[in-house]
Amino acid sequence: MRRVLLPQHISDQVAPPGAAIRDLRGLTMGTSWSVRLVEPAMPGRAGSGDLQLGLQQQLDLVVAQMSHWSEESDLGRFNRAEPGSWHSLPAAFCDVLGFAMHVAQASGGAYDPCAGALVNLWGFGPRHRYDQPGFLPPKHDTVALLLSQRQRRRLELDLPARRARQPGGLQLDLSAIAKGYGVDRLARYLESQGIHHYLVEVGGELRGAGSKPDGQPWWVMLEQVDGAGADSHPAEMLLALHGLSVATSGDYRRFFEDGTVRFSHTIDPRSGVPIANQLASVTVVHAECMAADAWSTALTVLGVDAGMALAEEQGLAARFLQRDGHGYREFLSSQLLAMLDE
Repeated sequence: MRRVLLPQHISDQVAPPGAAIRDLRGLTMGTSWSVRLVEPAMPGRAGSGDLQLGLQQQLDLVVAQMSHWSEESDLGRFNRAEPGSWHSLPAAFCDVLGFAMHVAQASGGAYDPCAGALVNLWGFGPRHRYDQPGFLPPKHDTVALLLSQRQRRRLELDLPARRARQPGGLQLDLSAIAKGYGVDRLARYLESQGIHHYLVEVGGELRGAGSKPDGQPWWVMLEQVDGAGADSHPAEMLLALHGLSVATSGDYRRFFEDGTVRFSHTIDPRSGVPIANQLASVTVVHAECMAADAWSTALTVLGVDAGMALAEEQGLAARFLQRDGHGYREFLSSQLLAMLDE
């Protein structure tokens, strides 16, 4: 039996009946993006080619500023900068980094955009990857040394002046928030073009607004765990993505195995090692996709108990799926429970 999640607030703006749904798509951040939009015929409206270009430019800006895969991005240059040097940050980069540091503080360091060196050490960065020949997981002493170095490599961020100080060797990694931010940029661009009914997706993170021409909202299924049988899951959840975003963090997306040990790509910045708390996934529903993206990662690292406490403290609509034998146990925050259509 499917369960239905409904938004707390519903806009009275409806899509024009009979209008066409247009699909646009492309590539970014090592994944794909797609947009479904309701576009009535209006004089002076930009054509699909102009929209395609404009949407791609939004995501190209995110890559140019925040990619940790490109040495020529603003983030890449900061990561290689001289110790003690201050750097002016582009507005978008500064906004994303500022919010990332807010989540880092609120989560007690369970999420940390300054943990790039740890991510790289475990083979989930751009080089010396876990899926390349000869890779071996790091030894305990190597992890401990990097953790001790991080204590001396603190980021100084001056938000009003939009600048940051590189203490030396600090590696920023915004991969747990950049896709969500990209989704938000696409949504804002569509709104600037007078398009208010759309479904936006980047690498599985989604944001929707308005409705389809038939009056139905944009229905999406909350992500299930890959490789698990349907009978091992709790009942499916359908979400009306109306003025909302949704992001899922899961340990099944990228991982490697060393003998009988399974290492998730989600690293706990506090311990320096991949999580092992039996959480398969955490889904967060939020008005902003950037927030849903970052919070889902933080809650995944914290685990069910501490994660649920933080979700309640922050007023987050969150679903936790925890492995339990051959099946899964589901835990829902009060904000998500309030969305359930009984």
